[in-house]
Amino acid sequence: MRVRINLNQNWSFSGPKSTPETINLPHTWNAVDGQDGGNDYWRGTCTYETTFPMPEFDPDTQTVYLEFQGVNTSADVELNGTAVIHHDGGYSTFRAEVAGLLQAENHMTVRVDNSVNDRVYPQKADFTFYGGIYRDVTLLVVNKHHFDLDFFGGPGLRITPALDGTTGKIRVESWTNVEKPAVEVILTDMSGAVVAGGTGTDMTLDIPNVHLWDGVKDPYLYTATLRLVENGTAVDQISSRFGVRTFRVDPKEGFFLNGRRYPLHGVSRHQDRKGLGNALTRAHHDEDMALIREIGANTIRLAHYQHDQYFYDLCDQYGMIVWAEIPYISEHMPGGQDNTISQMKELIIQNYNHPSIVTWGLSNEITISTKDKADMLDNHRVLNDLCHSMDTTRPTTLACYAMCGPFNRSAHISDLVSWNLYLGWYVPGLFLNDLWISFFHLVYPKRCLGYSEYGCEGMPNLHSSRPRRGDHTEEYQAIYHEFMLKCFQRHPYMWSTHVWNMFDFAADARDQGGEPGMNHKGLVTFDRKTKKDSFYLYKAWWSEEPFVHLCGSRYTDRTGQTTTVKVYSNQSEVSLYANGKLVETKKRDRVFTFRVPLSGQMKLEARSGKCRDSILIRRVEQPNDAYRLKKSKSTSANWV
Repeated sequence: MRVRINLNQNWSFSGPKSTPETINLPHTWNAVDGQDGGNDYWRGTCTYETTFPMPEFDPDTQTVYLEFQGVNTSADVELNGTAVIHHDGGYSTFRAEVAGLLQAENHMTVRVDNSVNDRVYPQKADFTFYGGIYRDVTLLVVNKHHFDLDFFGGPGLRITPALDGTTGKIRVESWTNVEKPAVEVILTDMSGAVVAGGTGTDMTLDIPNVHLWDGVKDPYLYTATLRLVENGTAVDQISSRFGVRTFRVDPKEGFFLNGRRYPLHGVSRHQDRKGLGNALTRAHHDEDMALIREIGANTIRLAHYQHDQYFYDLCDQYGMIVWAEIPYISEHMPGGQDNTISQMKELIIQNYNHPSIVTWGLSNEITISTKDKADMLDNHRVLNDLCHSMDTTRPTTLACYAMCGPFNRSAHISDLVSWNLYLGWYVPGLFLNDLWISFFHLVYPKRCLGYSEYGCEGMPNLHSSRPRRGDHTEEYQAIYHEFMLKCFQRHPYMWSTHVWNMFDFAADARDQGGEPGMNHKGLVTFDRKTKKDSFYLYKAWWSEEPFVHLCGSRYTDRTGQTTTVKVYSNQSEVSLYANGKLVETKKRDRVFTFRVPLSGQMKLEARSGKCRDSILIRRVEQPNDAYRLKKSKSTSANWV
């Protein structure tokens, strides 16, 4: 009924180099220079061109839309020499009807601009703003009478589930370009069985004994299928999965899902990869989700922009609770209010039906560099009211900068609030986290508080027997996160905590840890090939999959007569063996620490039931210099 035609192949790209290249989408021109440091990656306007034949369609009864799922940051599209659409905002879907411009052979030009300006967000932030057409481009052939395709890239369908006892009350709204449409609505369960149905563009259907979408344990999804019917025949059809769940947030007890306490513990995610930038495939998204699921997270903060629709679908499918936000970040621009509004409308309209999403994020660290505070506060109030008017079911939130104090007015506009705090990393004193959380809760006992970012740089190639703040070692990163997990356990009223970050990511303005252009706070390396020891710490706290992990597999050369060995595990008892001989058996909560005499080369093995893990270490006379961070003038250069 609807036909999608993929246009990802065979584009001519003209960019910073003088010679055009033949490329396929997804694509970014900053895949290399946006990751190598120096804050000098190329930002400007590049041109993409392609040709494609006339798609098969009946011009009397059908029309054709051109759809872009993500172009960063601004796009101007021409088809056969005619301007089609201009779009500002690098992370959302946009479309244009083009049937009247199509010819037997068609030439399309897309000028993409990620240059510095003062009106389109983001412009200042701790990540690379990759330029390019980095998501799919398609032609969509539809009947001339169809569900809406022209409203902020939305699906033309909105589903609002509610619960009345054990009955799901499912409001289904739809929009078409027909004056008096006849819309059939069919709701089916996961087996495909019909559970409810009716006719209308705004109706509420009942699902008796509804199966709830219940987080990671049982993310049950229904499907709504809508048909636009004329003279007894469906001329257009759309569908959307949805879940029925209730949630609330309590300032004293935290997050509740379906009436029970459901502490939110999880990670933040950026959408880039080593050597690829943000031009990801579905396989990349699948791998990211598999790693996030492995550690047992139940929430993801999708920072700092709208992510791929496919990843939101994965969050629905696997029961992740999601914080979705726009890139209103770091610096308020007086000329950018319209862009924050349009990006928020796109975020909500395109993502409203996802049961995984529970909150809309207004901004991130906006007080870092803001001169006109009154205008910034006004912008936040406008966005907050906009979110409430567009969606009465979800609260708003924002992420405050570390230097934004508890009394800052911007921290009290949204319904919920979280802080990006790196106490124990950028400033000394891990204990300050307890003091800060307790103070805020004491002063504002009715305010729901979370941590939207916390973390510590950790390089898998840097090691120390005496880890300390600032050394970038894998060992200090582990110590930092050990403290933070226990800290949050002492403050169970926090509504959510999100590790920064699940994966290392590119931030071209950084120069830290001996690898310029990168933020190394991830639990997994940028290429997704190395799980740092901290990854397994979180798995020990959150996952139910039985395992043991011997820390320090990359810390081979060790000095001294003895060495400290840690094992992370969710098992109640762990035994450590050295060269086949039992060192000790310990019962401990998640972190098992052993002292082992060093002698020559040794094989260490941790055992707990059927779970095994082993590493090789050896005693050396002098410390391995490769394990130490080499200092330079820019070694500690932060992005700000």
